[in-house]
Amino acid sequence: MSVIPRHPASPPATSPHDERYYDARDLEAELRRTFQICHECRMCVSYCGSVPELFARVDRDIDSGAAEGAERIDDADIKKVSDACWQCKLCYIKCPYTADDGAAELLDFPRLMAREKAARAARDGVTLVDRVLGEPQLIGQLGSGRLAPVTNLIQRSQLLRKVQEKLTGVSAEFPLPPLAPEPFPAWFAKHEPEPGAGQAGTVVLFATCYGNFNTPSVPRAAVRVLEHAGYAVELVGETCCGMPNLDGGDVARFVAKVEGNVAALLPKVEAGALVLVPQPTCAYTMKREWHEYVPTDATKKVASAVRDLMGFVESLRKQGALPVESAGSLGRVSYHAACHLRAQKIGFPAARVLGRALPDTHVQIVQECSAVDGTWGMKAEHYETGRRYAEKLVTAVGEAEPDLIATDCGLSALRLARETGREVVHPIEALARAFGLEA
Repeated sequence: MSVIPRHPASPPATSPHDERYYDARDLEAELRRTFQICHECRMCVSYCGSVPELFARVDRDIDSGAAEGAERIDDADIKKVSDACWQCKLCYIKCPYTADDGAAELLDFPRLMAREKAARAARDGVTLVDRVLGEPQLIGQLGSGRLAPVTNLIQRSQLLRKVQEKLTGVSAEFPLPPLAPEPFPAWFAKHEPEPGAGQAGTVVLFATCYGNFNTPSVPRAAVRVLEHAGYAVELVGETCCGMPNLDGGDVARFVAKVEGNVAALLPKVEAGALVLVPQPTCAYTMKREWHEYVPTDATKKVASAVRDLMGFVESLRKQGALPVESAGSLGRVSYHAACHLRAQKIGFPAARVLGRALPDTHVQIVQECSAVDGTWGMKAEHYETGRRYAEKLVTAVGEAEPDLIATDCGLSALRLARETGREVVHPIEALARAFGLEA
């Protein structure tokens, strides 16, 4: 049995506002304590590449007689384990040693990996690939609109993608999302609301970088469905939620984006509006991470008003406030339950909406990870590993022989479309189709 104590002397540092957060000795001690508990438990061995890396290194030292547990883990071992974590959060959901479960161990493996990356970035600097992937809004603003045809042509060139991979570290094989000729904000500025929009209230749509510049069909469908239900939809001057910066350990950029978004959203929230988010990763970040890194009353108030888009639509269905009289069938739907949706612990609202609101629509839920999770799967060093871990998802979707494939996660949709050769839509797009609301 290892000499490392199971219980922390004080709650582990999870916020950069804790003076211990960047302390190398405190971080190393917490990493070894966590690794030791995980090694003894072994519940999460099949979830991601991080846990097998951890087990292999602890087993190595035990088998050689050099250690009784994780006490000999060094910086090289820690880096390997941390780099293999793609922040799906599933280990936290299943872990029996968390604060949510009332356990004295107070484990939070995903936050600990995020802390390690932040400490490494503070010491060594943010890597080029993380700086590039950390600015999806800037890339979208520069490459969408009139430049979209040229940008998309470049992205389809395998030769240029190989050059890009060498320069930036972004995988040439990962199917980058196309840039939109008409970004969502441009469409919304011209959009005429449907008659009756606003009778049920007003909501704010946080369209996300991906929705604004890559897949504007998703927020467009959201606007149409929400107006169909009687809601007026408003936008604010949103910026990126900051999740890509957290992936690379760039805490300063993350905090700046949180502060900008909170300032933009707070007046709407104080006026009583909910903030609806179509992408699970962004919604998770806004709900669970914003206040951890920017612990103000304003941040807490905004975070408490954030809702998953399909969760809100499902609440309307349950209240009988979603007009479904003219809805059509979608047939067999294979629905991928995104990891960051599951991490919010709100069930599968999209599956309930599609399966219960629409006639002759049968939804099969597939709970397998796409192994993209933010920016991790887009990196050249992780692409093949991610693809291997996503094989269960691709197989399960294919075996369902669906008429339609749906997922809330845009990056999972890219991987599914690449591996299956099928169109993959967001559930709100599927709902708009069933309602006959597509343009």
